[in-house]
Amino acid sequence: MRIGIIGLGRMGGNIAVRLTRHGHDVVVHDRTAAVTAATVERSEKGRATGVDSVEALVKGLEGDTHRVVWVMLPAGAITEACVKQLGTLLGKGDVIIDGGNSYYKDDVRRAEELAAKGISYVDVGTSGGVWGLERGYCMMYGGPKEAADYIDPILAALAPGKGDVPVTPNRDATNLDPRAEQGYLHCGPSGSGHFVKMIHNGIEYGMMQAFAEGFDIMKSKNSPVLAEGERFDLNMADIAEVWRRGSVVSSWLLDLTAEALAKSGELSEFSGEVADSGEGRWTIEAAIEENVPAPVMTAALFTRFRSRSGNNFAEKILSAQRFGFGGHVEQK
Repeated sequence: MRIGIIGLGRMGGNIAVRLTRHGHDVVVHDRTAAVTAATVERSEKGRATGVDSVEALVKGLEGDTHRVVWVMLPAGAITEACVKQLGTLLGKGDVIIDGGNSYYKDDVRRAEELAAKGISYVDVGTSGGVWGLERGYCMMYGGPKEAADYIDPILAALAPGKGDVPVTPNRDATNLDPRAEQGYLHCGPSGSGHFVKMIHNGIEYGMMQAFAEGFDIMKSKNSPVLAEGERFDLNMADIAEVWRRGSVVSSWLLDLTAEALAKSGELSEFSGEVADSGEGRWTIEAAIEENVPAPVMTAALFTRFRSRSGNNFAEKILSAQRFGFGGHVEQK
């Protein structure tokens, strides 16, 4: 299958390369010509074509039964402009995929506008960060069933597959989607994919914050404010490592924390000024709209705000985790 990809940053470029490794052809474009060229160079020989404009990318898909374009750009005005441009270049039966972190209400609106032209819109919440090229991407997507079914070969190639993760007991006895076991899921109509990914990221905020606070408490156990007999000089790197093995809190976030601590126990290379990329805020807004209490995720978001006016070891843990899974640079 052939697909166009616009935006070849940390994830977009790797998505293109992974698709070529699984036998798909890609037409790729980035506003920086050198990035486009580098993506073509990393791709399987003969399966990637680089172009210098969105118009050229659409032209490069001529002859396909349904032209499919994956937009992998920052959420907001940049993605909005690109989707609008594609809406003037594509036509009936074609598919636009937004694989970034757009706000789900924008997806609902875009889908309605594009449907009037016969263009299908699929929103794909994509998780996997800089590791997705090798590990695969967990994907939650929304859109018309016909379009979702058509692009299934693309999503199946990007997904991690079952791997060595055991299937949850009793799934075979119930009417559940087998694609979830492969790491990708059609969640419902347009907007639902990014909504599920938004909540995923809100949960991520809370999990990261819990690890950060726990390690900060342990690191401070040698504080002079404590009675001398109650002080412990604990090794954070070793604790993270032992928790990775058989503990109920073992996880990829803990793996990344252990890696960062093994490299630099004080995490001195991180500023601890922790950014938030939008999904955390939108998750809290959704909770307010639905009258659902979300104290953990709300506190985690507000802690990121506070970190920008003064921070401690906990915020450096958060910075190290974000750098580990997504390449987010919050270093000094």
